[in-house]
Amino acid sequence: MAADPATTATAVEHVELPITGMTCASCANRVERRLNGLEGVTATVNYATEKAAVAFDAATVAPEDLVAAVRAAGYDAALPSAGDDEPAQAGAEADETAPLRRRLLITAPLSLVVLVLSMISALQFDHWQWLALQLATPVVVWGAWPFHRAAWVNLRHGAATMDTLVSLGVLTAFVWSMYALFLGDAGTTGMKMRLSLSASGGDELYLEIASVVTSFLLAGRYFEARSKRRAGAALKALLQLGAKDVSVLGADGGERRIPVQELAVGQRFVVRPGEKVATDGVVVEGASAVDQSLLTGESVPVEKGPGDEIAGASVNAGGRLVVRATRVGADTALAQIARLVTEAQTGNAAVQRLADRISGVFVPVVIGIAIATLGFWLGSGADVKFALTSAVAVLIIACPCALGLATPTALLVGTGRGAQLGLLIKGPEVLESTRRVDTIVLDKTGTVTTGRMSLVDVVVADGTSRADALRIAGALEDASEHPIAQAVARAARDELGPLPAAEGFANREGLGVEGVVDGHGVQVGRPSLVAEWSLPVPSGLDAARHAAEQQGRTAVLAAWDGAVRALLVVADTVKPSSAEAVARLRGLGLRPVLLTGDNAATARAVAAEVGIDEVIAEVLPADKAAVIRRLQDEGRVVAMVGDGVNDAPALAQADLGLSIGTGTDVAIEASDLTLVSGDLRAAGDAIRLSRATLRTIQQNLTWAFGYNIAAIPLAAAGLLNPLIAGAAMGLSSLSVVANALRLRRFRSSYGAAPAERAS
Repeated sequence: MAADPATTATAVEHVELPITGMTCASCANRVERRLNGLEGVTATVNYATEKAAVAFDAATVAPEDLVAAVRAAGYDAALPSAGDDEPAQAGAEADETAPLRRRLLITAPLSLVVLVLSMISALQFDHWQWLALQLATPVVVWGAWPFHRAAWVNLRHGAATMDTLVSLGVLTAFVWSMYALFLGDAGTTGMKMRLSLSASGGDELYLEIASVVTSFLLAGRYFEARSKRRAGAALKALLQLGAKDVSVLGADGGERRIPVQELAVGQRFVVRPGEKVATDGVVVEGASAVDQSLLTGESVPVEKGPGDEIAGASVNAGGRLVVRATRVGADTALAQIARLVTEAQTGNAAVQRLADRISGVFVPVVIGIAIATLGFWLGSGADVKFALTSAVAVLIIACPCALGLATPTALLVGTGRGAQLGLLIKGPEVLESTRRVDTIVLDKTGTVTTGRMSLVDVVVADGTSRADALRIAGALEDASEHPIAQAVARAARDELGPLPAAEGFANREGLGVEGVVDGHGVQVGRPSLVAEWSLPVPSGLDAARHAAEQQGRTAVLAAWDGAVRALLVVADTVKPSSAEAVARLRGLGLRPVLLTGDNAATARAVAAEVGIDEVIAEVLPADKAAVIRRLQDEGRVVAMVGDGVNDAPALAQADLGLSIGTGTDVAIEASDLTLVSGDLRAAGDAIRLSRATLRTIQQNLTWAFGYNIAAIPLAAAGLLNPLIAGAAMGLSSLSVVANALRLRRFRSSYGAAPAERAS
């Protein structure tokens, strides 16, 4: 008998752990290996965000076990609590740079004096070495303490990281200098002889190396921390967009101000001009233009009225609105966007995996090379000073940090910038897909078109005015719920204002509607409806009907007082931006295909209007995924853009799925990229941003690998002074972060960059 799935299924839970104490990519690699060593645990540790994304089997592993595993690796973690919020975390990160800044401000002047005394002989007085020692000691002991402490913790756990290399290099230079000062005068022992050390005796000292390298590395780590914070600034700005308090309407109509956290689903709240909308909801009263640019990237405010949905964090640009809350807290659009961006930033792209494997063994290999360098030069009869300097340079020049920062920082900036522009990249693996895609399939309804029927033409017979046709037909159609009827009624109200009431309304299923308007007997519907009344269709109206149907539009006839008097043409209109969007997709080297369940005539008309040559029409919703598979079988790498529930299988099947953010949650969940604004032009921007992010990652990795491949042999050959090595090591990490920060300048190909106003 088959086992009950309910009893065999594992309860997989997800948690994001903030990790403290990591100082390089090797640290992240160690934590990740320790977590993945637990049964039923899959973890990814991101050095740039200092977080671990963990999926675990709740039946075998408790969340506390995850924290214990991190601590066993020599680092610290804490389970997130309900009280955690992003602004608090941002403040905590800012505080963490303060100790580095204090150490740097004190060690830098001391190191500079030691360097000047060591390098400029004209400034060297009798026994200057003892002053240099007094100045260098606090730098080496107190200034470099973060490196020494981390190296000791790692040693206790049988591991080595970047801090091990730094601590070894600095202490080696310092201890050798101490030896030279106290014990090293050619067979003379004791401090007595060293007190008479002459100025020339400074040639055996490395105090300037120990102190200046410490200051360089502290500066590099401080600026790296600041740069990483800038890289994640877009997401922090997004999370801080929401309103802090809200004016809630009571049962008596009175208003009271409460913190937004206390707002509940179903409550009504007031949004005045210039205020932020507190949470997602539906407009109950009022009409206003709402600026949604901070969420969707659209620079033009959108008109909102009763019955319209409105997103939290958007800004009311016009009149007073009363809104009923529909989603609060973690369920809001803003929170979901932040969650998607955070998940994308936590992952590792395929191109990072080699770097992760290398960083896992990097530090022990570098220590081995440094020892081999020292032994080789001593065995070759080289000067002890030269051999020691070369070994120290190897320890200091090596930099796994650049390898560890290459991917995460680019993801931080790229996905954060995308969120500002209304482009959500779900994960790092999406980046590879955008590069390979050569065909893009566009669902017609709701993607290329508005997805809502609109009245596009009114043709009247002789003796009938457009206003009469709209008023009489619109009044009758207003009593129907059919999309075509509502399109006619909506256009009539917009043009003429309030409509008269219809009497004796009757719905003729599949044919049209009948009733009485202002004493006129009215019929609106298909030609077969007026044929039942034996009403002839004027030749001009009949020709217009055939022309409309050839264009894929729907035409209904309106008759009253025993004659057919007007033709109303209704269509799902093409979005104004669709033709421009298709042209831009072609410019990216993509081949557009229009996919729809509509008839071929309608599909070809829409395709011709937007500039698409390839059309696949009359496809049932269940068969859309099969169409994607067929295109893939032809050797194409396919992207799919859709918005409805019926598009979800095709979005999942495609090599790259892009969902329109105005569509359904199912479609958004099945896709790889989400276009929050609903504007098809954003598809081109999303692909451009993804490709730019991938290109930045590849540039970073190329630099990080190239730097270490070139620098370590130069140091081993004695061609790099440790001072230069220390500066170069710090600059290597900063260059990777700076390159990633260039993505902050990415611009949408249409409209403004509205989110910058929130920064």
